[in-house]
Amino acid sequence: MREVLRVPAGGRLDLRRFDPRAVPAGPTGKAAGVAATAAMAERLASLQERLYAASTAGSRKRLLLVLQGMDTSGKGGTVKHVIGLFNPSGCRVRAFKAPTEEEHGHPFLWRVEKALPEPGEIGIFDRSHYEDVLIARVRELVPRSTLGRRYTQINRFEEALAQDGVTVVKVFLHISHDEQRKRLLERLDNPDKHWKFDPGDISERSLWPAYQDAYALALERCSTDAAPWYVVPSDRKWYRNWAVTTLLLEHLEAIGPQYPKGEFDVEECRARLIAT
Repeated sequence: MREVLRVPAGGRLDLRRFDPRAVPAGPTGKAAGVAATAAMAERLASLQERLYAASTAGSRKRLLLVLQGMDTSGKGGTVKHVIGLFNPSGCRVRAFKAPTEEEHGHPFLWRVEKALPEPGEIGIFDRSHYEDVLIARVRELVPRSTLGRRYTQINRFEEALAQDGVTVVKVFLHISHDEQRKRLLERLDNPDKHWKFDPGDISERSLWPAYQDAYALALERCSTDAAPWYVVPSDRKWYRNWAVTTLLLEHLEAIGPQYPKGEFDVEECRARLIAT
């Protein structure tokens, strides 16, 4: 799936060419998709344990999943359904909101650096440092010259992460304008979901074209060999979950973590233990 979903290199990116309801590879139906996602759980758990075990012997390998997407695209749902397949004690989840007063007093990457996973961990960002070239661009919160420098800073930052053992998996959850309306209406129609609804979401919908342009530019300028972007069709929630799970499995298998060898005499320890 890494090759199927990866943002193509070179040229301008037009998100209108990506169908949010597409099923480009893998299961073609919900039941098969849910079953295929569940079938990956055991392998994911094994790889996660090996990743952590390797860190006890000095490995700096870790994985960072970056989730971006329009409101209702399923960032929280992805965390719930996909990350739920892992041991939560080995995961570090961070949801980025509007910067605090303290965070405003630092460079924009400062709060991101503080939230990075430790060696052996799997980190998940619900939104990320990309908000500083997305909403900042759409809402014109900083000069365009500052935005231009930020793309370069992000690329350098992610390159440094890769060199330090972090596998960065950046996923854009791509939904359609109509699907977002449907999901917002579902929240309005269900009192138990009112806590998830913000009237400001309606105003943000009027900026949909600007956000699509901002996302396209961010994906285009910041999809690198060290940290490529993947566009996951997300109108179908089951497919979104399968695709993200598959991407995580492929990246963990590429890391190939191994259990470290014990630095002790197994037979001598066995004999001592039996004697107790």
